[in-house]
Amino acid sequence: MGLEGMLPHVKPACVCLGSRPREHAWREPEAGRRPASRHRICQPGSGKVGGFQVQGGSSYLPMFSLLQMGWGDLGIYGEPSRETPNLDQMAKEGMLFPNFYTANPLCSPSRAALLTGRLPIRSGFYTTNQHARNGPQKACEVPAPWQAVTLVTLPSEACSMCLQLTSTVAPPAYTPQEIVGGIPDTEHLLPELLKGAGYVTKIVGKWHLGHRPQFHPLKHGFDEWFGSPNCHFGPYDNRDRPNIPVYRDWEMVGRFYEEFPINLKTGEANLTQIYLQEALDFIKKQWAAQRPFFLYWAIDATHAPVYASKPFLDTSQRGRYGDAVREIDDSVGKILSLLQDLRITKSTFVFFTSDNGAALISAPKQGRRLQAQVTQTALEGRLQLQEARGTGLHEEELQSGGSNGPFLCGKQTTFEGGMREPAIAWWPGHIPAGQVSHQLGSLMDLFTTSLSLAGLKPPGDRVIDGLDLLPAMLQGRLMDRPIFYYRGNTLMAVTLGQYKAHFLTWTNSWEEFRQGVDFCPGQNISGVTTHTQEEHTKLPLIFHLGRDPGERYPLSGMALCPELPSGMAKVEGEGLSTGFASSEYLDALRRVTPVVQQHQEAMVPGQPQLNVCNRAVMVSSCYAVRSLWGGNWAPPGCEKLGKCLTPPESVPEKCPWPH
Repeated sequence: MGLEGMLPHVKPACVCLGSRPREHAWREPEAGRRPASRHRICQPGSGKVGGFQVQGGSSYLPMFSLLQMGWGDLGIYGEPSRETPNLDQMAKEGMLFPNFYTANPLCSPSRAALLTGRLPIRSGFYTTNQHARNGPQKACEVPAPWQAVTLVTLPSEACSMCLQLTSTVAPPAYTPQEIVGGIPDTEHLLPELLKGAGYVTKIVGKWHLGHRPQFHPLKHGFDEWFGSPNCHFGPYDNRDRPNIPVYRDWEMVGRFYEEFPINLKTGEANLTQIYLQEALDFIKKQWAAQRPFFLYWAIDATHAPVYASKPFLDTSQRGRYGDAVREIDDSVGKILSLLQDLRITKSTFVFFTSDNGAALISAPKQGRRLQAQVTQTALEGRLQLQEARGTGLHEEELQSGGSNGPFLCGKQTTFEGGMREPAIAWWPGHIPAGQVSHQLGSLMDLFTTSLSLAGLKPPGDRVIDGLDLLPAMLQGRLMDRPIFYYRGNTLMAVTLGQYKAHFLTWTNSWEEFRQGVDFCPGQNISGVTTHTQEEHTKLPLIFHLGRDPGERYPLSGMALCPELPSGMAKVEGEGLSTGFASSEYLDALRRVTPVVQQHQEAMVPGQPQLNVCNRAVMVSSCYAVRSLWGGNWAPPGCEKLGKCLTPPESVPEKCPWPH
């Protein structure tokens, strides 16, 4: 998803830059310090505060965060249909970041990282139930005519798809509604900090950082909210599981598939238009009152089940996923046009990005009807996809249709396709138009950069992983920094400069893969896209991402040859088996090793939030007291709509995380 920030009449008071164009040594940030940088942005009077002076007006910081949109989904990144004219124009007027990363290949942890400026492992957005796991199994109600079967389990991205299982008992399964944890009270979120500088804050769209009362976004710095605590999975039967509620601030105003319909057969839903109007109204209201504001626009139309409003359906060359992208592009264009009409573009910082790579559950043929059902084959012990009629199902419920460009795999993986994101910065009059920055950027940097724009410092009592990107955007300066790739609480890989080292490779299990769940369709790379967890800690797989962005050709680490070829060096010591490696491999390994060691030695994980599941957790512990956030069964405001549901018995269980 993308981020858009606005700041009226802002200009640097002074910029103090070091003499070197690039920082050459990385040090793991200590608690109370953000990562070392070569610059200081000075505020009047002090000359040392990392921020900008606001001249004669308030500051606006809207953010767009689009769900699982791929690096290759925009025309500016080479998508051949060229159906994103507004985002392409935004890039022409601003700065493109081709090397920008999320902090996790899954929705919830990446959003926690964005709003805290910290790796998800620090805030507890991981599980210790199983090793290197991201996504839970999902379950859904089976629609008519298959009411005799109550539950089915399906791959993560297909959880909205309700298909028949011939077996009468489905294995235990959980939806995101049932996860007990969420964002801890000890974390300081960006909107909370911006409120200290007088900002009015709003989230539009998906929250996804917990749905128990203590996790409500209005308890973590947001003043307003229109959206949902989870994604738009469903429909459910409101007996075994409730349809996800939609909130306006503290109270529910309806549910997905009820007051906010999503037609799974046609893909029609008006949600993006509703979210767009919420953003436009909020901007105009705060501008009229001359109040500084922060808008987080976190829509999910490109997340399965993909949807678009009627004017955009069947208009894309790319099927339904393309329809959703076109509507998002149009919405961004309308928001930027409003800023121009209000004449505050020079006071507005806008950033567009995504929370993880596009989901490539199976071949990207989004939009073509499949009308299939899942049957369990007893002899083979796996799920088979079979053609069938009358179920009203669509291929997009099995797969997304996004593009990750030249990169390997997609969402759920720590290959480039799952972690590298589209990113555009826009700030007319300040960011030079038509620029490309090769700075390694992270979603977490938006936390620190936004605080800097508001004249604020990051919290000094904890490690902040995000950098301030203003030197890169305003001065074209580059900072050496690592990008760490986590899957759950496991460090899978690191990128430093042009080199990426994998310490553990894994896509998903053979069991899932044989059931048709493929996170890397058409991209089988022997020894890389593995279906067992392959450890490479002693001899990492290293790729040069400049020459090999698709991670297909690892540098020579070991060679089974008796003589030392030209350009090869003997590898011994430091826990490595004796063998031969290219000098380039050794140089990259020598750079990466101390950075990783320092990072791991200093890492203090937060309390894991994704271990326990409980269907009853979807309701407040104070079920009868609806002044509290009542979860998804009986949220505040449900009485007014006659939408209060009776929760099931509380049965805490260990969440299964298959991939």
